[in-house]
Amino acid sequence: MSENHISRKKPSYPISNPLMAYLRKYSRELKIPVRYLDLKHYFTTVPLEDKDGNSTLWETALYTESEMKELNEGLTEIYSILKSDGATHIDHLSVDRIDYCSFGNSQPFRVKMINQLNDNYDYFYVKKVDASRIYGLELEHILSPNKINYLTYNDTIIEEHIVGIPGDQFVDINLKQEGHNEVRLAKEFVKFNERCFIRLLGDMRSYNFVVDMTPDFDQVQYRIRAIDFDQQSFEGRKNIYFPQYYKENKSYVELAMKHMSAETVEQYKLEERALMAKRLRLAKYQVKKLMEAMVHDELSLPKHIALLKKDLAKHYADPSFLKCIRMGEIVQNCLDQVHYH
Repeated sequence: MSENHISRKKPSYPISNPLMAYLRKYSRELKIPVRYLDLKHYFTTVPLEDKDGNSTLWETALYTESEMKELNEGLTEIYSILKSDGATHIDHLSVDRIDYCSFGNSQPFRVKMINQLNDNYDYFYVKKVDASRIYGLELEHILSPNKINYLTYNDTIIEEHIVGIPGDQFVDINLKQEGHNEVRLAKEFVKFNERCFIRLLGDMRSYNFVVDMTPDFDQVQYRIRAIDFDQQSFEGRKNIYFPQYYKENKSYVELAMKHMSAETVEQYKLEERALMAKRLRLAKYQVKKLMEAMVHDELSLPKHIALLKKDLAKHYADPSFLKCIRMGEIVQNCLDQVHYH
């Protein structure tokens, strides 16, 4: 297991005209009443603690009464659009809290919505637009078993909350409890590892994914879901796109080594590639439109592209990678490998 160095200050890439056309065609770009910069008008923030009184990376943003009234109306409308294309009744919904995180590239706001009829709550996120992240979200939506609900408007991305236990918390707390099916969890990590590499999603350390558990008769099904898409096909080193190489994921790797032979791991990898090939065929036209935009976009640094295409040409024994000029072309070649192998 090697240490991977991630560019913490990855540039933010703008939405190109072809990508914007794609977003409009597939109803991702919609006019909304609140944008990212509107949430920056808080007058102060206070540290947010978890239920045990420990500090978090989040701060609660505080607004004047008049600003909060406007934000409540706008954010409630956005929540309705995000969840049901505006069909949800919003009279009983309100904003309970708006949190801000200055850590990371996206510097997100997290909006906590509460249903006043039953005190049920939900979250969504408001982030600065970044083409890398949008490509990451779209590839996740099309190629993974998980559907992603998000929308964009000019300089803003709205994302729904992805339910699950943070991967690092799962190891520290949940995995120590009895009743877990370690074989199924290990299998899911192998498949997750393969999905990330095929579509070049980097920085999948345990705090950037969640574990979603679903009871199934007398067993539990596990699904590992990425929650951070900033590092979609940006870095140059091949190993950055393998979750197995991060020290933060050591416990998941050890589970796989404990319960699986090399042959079993290879079988699960082949299964995942077959499933991804099927998803590619089913969404053939949509993927074609997405890649037509991506292959022309500037999404990484020349030195990263030069390094990665050499690594992947060797990995796949395919010299066509060496002809790639942009990162989108490398991603396209990776997806082609799923079809051909």
